[in-house]
Amino acid sequence: MRRLKEHFWKKNRGLQRSVNNLGREVLLSPNFNRSRYFTQHGDVSVRRHSLDVARTSLDISQKLEKLGIHSSKKDLVRGALLHDYFLYDWHDKNRPDFKPWHGFYHPGVALKNASKEYHLSSREKDIIKKHMWPLTVIPPMCREAWIVSTADKVCSLRETLRGKHH
Repeated sequence: MRRLKEHFWKKNRGLQRSVNNLGREVLLSPNFNRSRYFTQHGDVSVRRHSLDVARTSLDISQKLEKLGIHSSKKDLVRGALLHDYFLYDWHDKNRPDFKPWHGFYHPGVALKNASKEYHLSSREKDIIKKHMWPLTVIPPMCREAWIVSTADKVCSLRETLRGKHH
């Protein structure tokens, strides 16, 4: 059991190092760091959720590489970090721009916000815009977007089942 825990933390540190290197520009952004004050699922912030999705995406990508399926790590990490870049607390029904059905429209808001701040590749745009598939109707067009969409669902489910601790 001890060896398993050590393996998990060693692997997680390696994934986090990769996220830090590939996503440096995003991680240093004041707006990205503001997202620590917005709740995503349970008691997890949007920032923490985005970091979890980036690590999980890299983990999935590494497993796929063993099968000969390669992806752009930089696009994967940046897209994962920016996939929920909507910059508000979606739970706050009193905010002036509140709209119901957040899941349907926030990918467009995130893409608009990210496009203002960063030069995005076509893969990064596809990741952000389509990470909520099948709600987005049009499916992802690149494997990086499929990976992030899957990782987002895994992390969201984990966060929701864990619930609020406070």
